[in-house]
Amino acid sequence: MSIPSGAPGVAPRVPEAVHRRRWAILGVLMFSLLIVVLDNSILNVAVKTIASPAPTGIGATQSELEWAINSYTLVFAGMLFTAGLLGDRVGRKKVLLAGILVFGLGSALAAFSSSPGQLITWRALMGLGAAFVMPATLAVLMNVFERDEQPKAIGIWAGSVGLGIAIGPITGGLLLEHFWWGSIFLVNVPVVVVALIAMVVLVPDSKDPAPGRVDPPGVVLSIIGLVLLVYGIIRGGELASFTDVTVLAPLIGGLLVLTAFVWHEKRSSHPSIDISYFRKPAFAAAVAAIALVFFALMGVTFFSAFYLQSVRGYTALQSGLLILPLAAAQMIFAPRARLVVDRFGAKAVCTVGMLLVAGGLSAFALFGADTPLWVLCLVFFVQGTGMAHIMPPVTVAVMQALPRERAGSGSAINNTFRQVGGALGIAVLGSVLSTVYRGDIEGHLGAVPAAARGVAGESIEATLGVAERMGPAGRPLVAAANDAFISAMHVTALGSAAVALIGAVVVAVFLPGRHQAGPAGRDQAASPAKEPAARS
Repeated sequence: MSIPSGAPGVAPRVPEAVHRRRWAILGVLMFSLLIVVLDNSILNVAVKTIASPAPTGIGATQSELEWAINSYTLVFAGMLFTAGLLGDRVGRKKVLLAGILVFGLGSALAAFSSSPGQLITWRALMGLGAAFVMPATLAVLMNVFERDEQPKAIGIWAGSVGLGIAIGPITGGLLLEHFWWGSIFLVNVPVVVVALIAMVVLVPDSKDPAPGRVDPPGVVLSIIGLVLLVYGIIRGGELASFTDVTVLAPLIGGLLVLTAFVWHEKRSSHPSIDISYFRKPAFAAAVAAIALVFFALMGVTFFSAFYLQSVRGYTALQSGLLILPLAAAQMIFAPRARLVVDRFGAKAVCTVGMLLVAGGLSAFALFGADTPLWVLCLVFFVQGTGMAHIMPPVTVAVMQALPRERAGSGSAINNTFRQVGGALGIAVLGSVLSTVYRGDIEGHLGAVPAAARGVAGESIEATLGVAERMGPAGRPLVAAANDAFISAMHVTALGSAAVALIGAVVVAVFLPGRHQAGPAGRDQAASPAKEPAARS
């Protein structure tokens, strides 16, 4: 039980002027987060358009599409930890403003890309900006809300992700119906301008008042280790194999560097992060749950766009509208998750949430080319409900385990595990999807010209493109491609559900029950000695 900020004998940790405008500040933070989430959700419905030949798209291949997504993820994940540390040291508002500015610049450049290579480059720049935005929003939140209101604020913050999921595909669909594909990135620019003005006016700055000495070896090791690890994961997904030397080398190298990072942090007198936090079962289970749930969901999110548009024939706008139930569930339930946790405990709530996600993912194994729309909407709603009861509690568990002055580091840990889990999900589950699809479609490529068979077997979009060029003779290939993709989707969905079930076991075993409270939480809530550390 946290002690209210107004309790006798406990000095308020948040300045009164900041406390009075805390909800307006939360609105600005949500708006900033919305920009990042909006961009990724827009891109998910635009992949088919970008894959089309010019002038409709830029003729990106399946591999180039994955790198348009993964270049962002690679830089984002690699820089998250450093961005969190930098925010704690130089000021979270400064880092947030810089991140939004870089993200806006990358968006403008990406909009006018003339080749897949340019798009991949500017997406990486957007990832750099986003790496400074995401941890800073959550760190600022922890420094403008008292401890007893933090779960409510984090729930609303998490619900804004649902808003982005809802607005993104619909906005993307509308833009793609009326404008060129680059408009999905250009739309970020006016949003960035509004966010910058609102931040300057409303958001207070804060930082760790006693950050200690800089830990350059730790920072360098974290960047190198995360970049190598995520690159190896992405490369494995691209090749649909994790035994190739170009996959194993960065994977093993990344794990070795991260091991050296942990070894260094445990022995350093001024570590970037206190590794001892991971010895706490609740903290470790929370970050594991974040990684596992995004592993399971990101792979499905990637292939669902092709299922809805390539197999079912829906437009980008229609596909976006079909995802509305998932977003609506998050917006409805995430802000209220704290009430359910108060009644039943984080262990029960997160376990049920994981089971709901697993159930929604396994339902994809039953989908066919003519599954009724109401079934799709129901499954998306179930997935969104599960997510809404996982992310707020585990985020609270991570953030309240660390002192408020280290909020940037805590947010960076939260988001790093999320991004690595998501990248691993896209790579591993994408590999499974690709391998099963290729195995099923190969037997149906006999009528395809020999020179085009290799390309035709790469993905459903490639197969459909070859079938279209074949005219009437390609119609049987379209049916075979749809069947092969659905079969591959079934296998991948079951793999995703299995990962979500592992997550359910982790939270059921290690998260605290209803009446348990972490010692760190009690100390932070009750100790007036630490009050000055939060003031900015």
